[in-house]
Amino acid sequence: MRSPELIFDDALTAFLEYEGSWLLSDVSERNTCGRLAIFIERQLKQERIFEYYTDTEYNRKQSDQVKTIINKELRVLPITADLIVHSRGDLPAPDDNLIAVEVKKSSRPAHEKNADKDRLIAMTSPPYNGVWNWADGHPEHVCGYSVGIFMEIRRKEHEIFLEYFKLGQKTNERLIKIPARRVSNYVKEEFW
Repeated sequence: MRSPELIFDDALTAFLEYEGSWLLSDVSERNTCGRLAIFIERQLKQERIFEYYTDTEYNRKQSDQVKTIINKELRVLPITADLIVHSRGDLPAPDDNLIAVEVKKSSRPAHEKNADKDRLIAMTSPPYNGVWNWADGHPEHVCGYSVGIFMEIRRKEHEIFLEYFKLGQKTNERLIKIPARRVSNYVKEEFW
């Protein structure tokens, strides 16, 4: 399997080509995540990766319990990620969790953006100090995502700022332009 970052980047490129103009109309973050999820699922299917699901606002783990993370201060917090790619517990850890995405508009307060980044740090952290134990199957708290991606939508600038997280640390960032045009319905039909 290609790296999860490349899978995400290809899905995002297709998403922006077909849906980018909607981002410029100030559509909600939830709508953005829902539409992006479709493109990620399509990319996974194209790459013949069928073990993973793409879910938005997902807040459950095994045995129907609420998903939780442990933050830097070792406090247990409930979590609802904007968009995740995971096996819904069908694969054993550490292969269960693939991609976690948090989306914010640039107009949102800094503390909300920082909270999303802290969540991605926790979600991409490996088990440590016995807090998360993979020996008995899945961890008690969500962790071990291969990659976390923070997307800041900068509508006025027609761009998206991306920050990538792995193993609990920021590893990369990049800026991409949002196309201002809409793809015709004919081309959209070919897409699907």
